[in-house]
Amino acid sequence: MDRREFGLGLTALAFGGLAGCAASDLFTGSSGPSPLVADPDGILDLRPGYAYRVISRGGDVMDDGHVVGDRADGMGCFGLGNGRVALVRNHELQARHHESGPFGSRPVPLAYDRSDDGLALPGGTSTLVYDLRSRKVEAQYQSLAGTIRNCSGGVTPWGSWLTCEEDVTRAGNGVARDHGWVFEVPASHKGLVEPVPLTAMGRFNHEAAAIDPATGIVYLTEDRDDSLFYRFLPAQRGRLSAGGRLQALAFVEPGIDDTRNWSEVTLPIGGARPVRWIDLDGTHSPDDDLRLRGHASSAARFARGEGVHFGNGSIYFCCTSGGAAKLGQVFRYRPSSAEGQPAERSSPAMLQNFVESTDPRMFNFGDNLTVAPNGHLVVCEDQYSLVVDNHLRGVSPAGEVYTLARCRLQTELAGACFSPDGSTLFVNLYSPAMTLAITGPWTTA
Repeated sequence: MDRREFGLGLTALAFGGLAGCAASDLFTGSSGPSPLVADPDGILDLRPGYAYRVISRGGDVMDDGHVVGDRADGMGCFGLGNGRVALVRNHELQARHHESGPFGSRPVPLAYDRSDDGLALPGGTSTLVYDLRSRKVEAQYQSLAGTIRNCSGGVTPWGSWLTCEEDVTRAGNGVARDHGWVFEVPASHKGLVEPVPLTAMGRFNHEAAAIDPATGIVYLTEDRDDSLFYRFLPAQRGRLSAGGRLQALAFVEPGIDDTRNWSEVTLPIGGARPVRWIDLDGTHSPDDDLRLRGHASSAARFARGEGVHFGNGSIYFCCTSGGAAKLGQVFRYRPSSAEGQPAERSSPAMLQNFVESTDPRMFNFGDNLTVAPNGHLVVCEDQYSLVVDNHLRGVSPAGEVYTLARCRLQTELAGACFSPDGSTLFVNLYSPAMTLAITGPWTTA
């Protein structure tokens, strides 16, 4: 039983008081104190002026005859023109989750892998086409099949979704092929795509990906307590299947190789240090030791790298259990003016500990994140302790944390992404799976 399954079976409890920090300090955004409005349907409490609608649920029959799978996680939004968008949505389903998957025992010709009983593995992605003007779903269909535990991912500048397997199952362990890869799903493709693993991007416990549109470089997170932060230098920009070099982040200063601040504070809140990148070898990592070998070569350790997103000229990423209190960090990576080029050595990129939570009501286990139209971050909480009380948190450009929404169900929020016009925030509830469209003053609040 993993932590999510444990949390889904717990009884809801409310947090007690907060020592040492006033509630008005916690829940203050750019517009001042803003209490949440209780949702009469018991799904999502929101700030005044915001509203949501459920646009998709697990078990809904899709246009291809399959059903919407459970465990909805990372998601990307893509403009299709004429006020229409495509949402490509991950489903973090493992080989044993056939009953809550999209296919059941139905045949699936374009599946990456199958279990020993011949059934297509239930993990993958589904695509939803939504009209922002009519606020109606036009189509839903499965777009990737046969993978395991598709957790998060990232959008590409050329209109596709990178979906990442948070699983390193080897062939022969109930499945026919190795797992732990990134796959690409074009947002405009109708139906199942040909499942091609982007093996040059490494085999590890992938979480999310983000691309800097100025360089085409891909940044990757890994969900492990001793994870690394990776970048992929593509051999051919915009064509990730053509291969490239995988690297891991290290600090320029010798003797510093840990960002977690668990036993020693090496990167204080607000502090920044110059970084360098080291090449990795053996990136297919059959023994799942890429992070260990990378750290032995001076790569820095992170505490469960999660969502990563490009915005405001920087790469932001969450580390779920980082920080002295082990409640979560948000890092800001500011690329070098010569990012990925030899000249970056004399003008290095900087890594900043942008946010570090010191109390669970400030910020508790950040996961997926995105950048709002007003330049603030929107972060999904993902904690499954004895109290399952997850929120959407906002983070101002100054690093101030405030509350945007509270999930009333015993599950996590995931997959936050904005429509291209900034009018709508889409977010998933993990299980029972739901996709919500949240409207409000996102460009000004």
